[in-house]
Amino acid sequence: MNESEQNEKEFYNKLNTKELEVYAEQGDAEAQFTLGYRYRYGKKAKKNFAKAIEWYTKAAEQGHSPAQNNLGVCYNHGEGVMKDPVKAVAWYTKAAEQGDIGAQWNLGACYYNGKGVEQDYKKAFEWLLKAAEQGDLGAQNDIGNCYLDGLGVEKDSEKGVEWITKSAQQGYATAQYNLGRCYKDGEGVEQDYKQSVKWYKKAAEQGNSWAQNNLGLCYEYGDGVRKNYKKAVELYGEAAEQGADIAQYHLAKCYENGLGVKKDLKKAVEWYAESAKQGHEGAQRELGKCFRDGKCIEKDLTKAVRWFSKSAEQGDAFAEFYLGVCYERGEGVRRNYKKAIEWYTKAAKQGISEAQYNLAVFYEYGYGVKKNPAKAKEWYAKASEQGGKDVRFGNT
Repeated sequence: MNESEQNEKEFYNKLNTKELEVYAEQGDAEAQFTLGYRYRYGKKAKKNFAKAIEWYTKAAEQGHSPAQNNLGVCYNHGEGVMKDPVKAVAWYTKAAEQGDIGAQWNLGACYYNGKGVEQDYKKAFEWLLKAAEQGDLGAQNDIGNCYLDGLGVEKDSEKGVEWITKSAQQGYATAQYNLGRCYKDGEGVEQDYKQSVKWYKKAAEQGNSWAQNNLGLCYEYGDGVRKNYKKAVELYGEAAEQGADIAQYHLAKCYENGLGVKKDLKKAVEWYAESAKQGHEGAQRELGKCFRDGKCIEKDLTKAVRWFSKSAEQGDAFAEFYLGVCYERGEGVRRNYKKAIEWYTKAAKQGISEAQYNLAVFYEYGYGVKKNPAKAKEWYAKASEQGGKDVRFGNT
């Protein structure tokens, strides 16, 4: 923004809303845009999405790129208008082609996610790069991720870290979190747990829930920092309160095992439930166990099966095994040996020795399947290699 544009912006910002409307009614695009902003956010005017759309549209139709971008955002989120991702893309494109940084980032994200337009990683990269080169921190972070994953561009982990670092050093929390992950995993940079902790802390201090969770894990396991279970619980709690399902799961584990906090099975169940409702497969599995065993919750085998099923459908190996046990025993569901075999097989292929042993028993005695001594021997051997034993009821 040049000095003239800055002065114009400051002039309009000083006006009250009635004074601003005079200029807007005369067709002044900047005044129209400013009015749209005020009505959208309730700044110097009562919040009114319909009026925000009205003024944004007038400015956008005159080619005002910030108004075009903001109008696109409104269509994307359904603010004051019916949600319409296609229209959002149309407005983002108009603004992006004029060099609007925010619109370039938004348009890149649309191509990346296939929202309002056919997914196209190459086009996503092109638009994100335009915004990144203009200094947009979010776009710089996203360009870094494109390089790390090889999406829209040839994979180059070192370049990915360069872009993420550029964004992180300027204070962008998501980039700081991603940089922490790169140092933890040694992706594009030499593995360094202390550097990982450093960047997780920066992001966590800004309220990034994923960084709070990962920093909690560092304190729990002593990765790059001295073990401190109490600190881990504190960080899990901060992230959990923000709705991060993985942190809710870890917090529940701490309450269940009395790790860094007084053992409280009731709170453990509450946090498992919160996480499970959001689709975390581990929490769904553990909640299923709580219902199965009547752990601080009324025993309900039908609900246990329901939660095991949700987790198993996401590929959780132990949930697959527990579901197999339910079908074998007819607990919470009608006994069905074929279903039991189906779930035992899935779990066995993921290396669950208990499932491998139970599957071997089915093949040995012909439960729900034709006897097959060879297969029985094969699965017994796999279970034995892992120290598996007879765990017929699977209450692990």
